[in-house]
Amino acid sequence: MIRSMTAYASAEATGPAGALCCELRTVNHRYLELSPRLPDDLRSMESQLRERVAARLSRGKLDLTVRRTGDTRGSSLQVDQALLSRLSGLAQELEAGFPRLQVEFTELLRFPGVLQQEAVDPEAQQAALFDVLDRALDALTATREREGTKLAALLHDRLDAIERIVADVRGWMPEIRTALRARLESRLADLKQPADPGRLEQELVLQITRCDVDEELDRLATHVAEARRVLGLKEPVGRRLDFLMQEFNREANTLGSKSVDARTTNAAVELKVLIEQMREQVQNIE
Repeated sequence: MIRSMTAYASAEATGPAGALCCELRTVNHRYLELSPRLPDDLRSMESQLRERVAARLSRGKLDLTVRRTGDTRGSSLQVDQALLSRLSGLAQELEAGFPRLQVEFTELLRFPGVLQQEAVDPEAQQAALFDVLDRALDALTATREREGTKLAALLHDRLDAIERIVADVRGWMPEIRTALRARLESRLADLKQPADPGRLEQELVLQITRCDVDEELDRLATHVAEARRVLGLKEPVGRRLDFLMQEFNREANTLGSKSVDARTTNAAVELKVLIEQMREQVQNIE
């Protein structure tokens, strides 16, 4: 399944400490690069989160943001009555020596330990984080696969076009060789001294060998078949396709350098255009 590396997804879930929102944004990258932003109380789980993402994605620059959209712990505040009573008694004792001493109730509440927040079970917290992450990853993967289907269709179209060009060039080569022979014989006929027939054949073989592109056409056909095979694999194939684009380009360059006919020159240029279009799209495939 071809997957794009560019996508966006989000998911929400309710955990023991409130609602969590997870947003994922990915763009193309040579490797998997994760940039997480987590609430302070969830940062201790970053290493497990990275492992969970790496199990699902192999390439792409991923911006991962987890926000707490509602904190329910504030509704379960408890007051340490014993500590509050001791602080109140101490304030009354000090009031005799300091008549102007005034202690507000809110100041007592700010004293460390007076207000206690209900502790959240770490395992439940982790389960909530992984739940919202998995849901966001599911949505992200679905988006990447939809985009990947479009990319695969585009690549298949370009491969079809390359096959047509290869077939055209194969059909032209006998005519090109005949024209090359006639051109060489015409030039030799213009010479004042008769040419050695053996030398004529040697020169003809040399010229035909220089413009022979059968190997390049065969390799292009092989690369097309391999690209189609790779596109059908059930694993990340972006790097393989990127390597194949280099091989495609090498054969197109050689075909252009050997050209002795305007048709094959134009064919080489068209091949380069198609290959460059494919290469740009392959850069975005996982």
